[in-house]
Amino acid sequence: MKPIGVFGGTFDPIHYGHLRSAFEMLQALRFEEVRFIPCGDPPHRGVTYANAQQRMRLVECAIEGQPGFVADDRELRRDGPSYTIDTLHSLREEFPDRSIGLIVGMDAFLGLPGWHRWDEILDVAHIVVAHRPGWKAPDIGVLGEMITEHGTHRVAKLHDATHGSIHIHAVTQLEIASTEIRELVGAGRDPRFLMPDEVRDAILDMKIY
Repeated sequence: MKPIGVFGGTFDPIHYGHLRSAFEMLQALRFEEVRFIPCGDPPHRGVTYANAQQRMRLVECAIEGQPGFVADDRELRRDGPSYTIDTLHSLREEFPDRSIGLIVGMDAFLGLPGWHRWDEILDVAHIVVAHRPGWKAPDIGVLGEMITEHGTHRVAKLHDATHGSIHIHAVTQLEIASTEIRELVGAGRDPRFLMPDEVRDAILDMKIY
C-alpha cells in the first residue's frame, strides 16, 4: 500500500499555498492520500482566530471533490496541546503497517528541535520537507547530522519502510499567507483567488476574521 501523507497546521485559513504544496506531494511522492489535520490546541501559537470547528469546516470545503485529500479531525477530538508526536502515534496505531510521511515546510523543519519530543518523530514516520526558493537545508548541527544520517533522494525509500527517512522535495512557491488573508477580510476586501471559492464563501457566511 502507498504511504499516507500527514499535513498539519492551524489552517487559519487554508489557502492555495497549502493546497498546491499538498497536491504536488501527493503526485510526486505517490501518496495514497494526504490527510489535512487542523491543529486543535497549537502549543507554539496559542489562540487561533477561527475556532476549531470553523477551521475544520474550511478544510472540508477546500478539499471537497479532490481524490486523495482527506480531512482528519483527530487533533480537535483530543484534549490538551496538539503535539505532532501524539498525532503520529495515533496514526501509527490506526495504520501499523503503512508508511507515514509528515509533511513540513523548510521553516518548520529548521525549528524542529523546539518541538515536543521531536527526536522521536523518525521512530514513527518519515519527514518530508517542502523546499521553496530562499530556504537552505542545514548541513551542520543536529539537523544537518539528521539529514546526513537519514536523508534520501529516493522516493521509493518512503514506500519501502514505514518510517525513518528524511526527504526534501521542491514545491511551487505561492506567496500567500494566512495572516494577510485575515487582514484582507478584516479590512472588508475580497479574498477571491487566494483560496477555493467554497472556502471564501464559508469565511464570509460564518463572518470569520
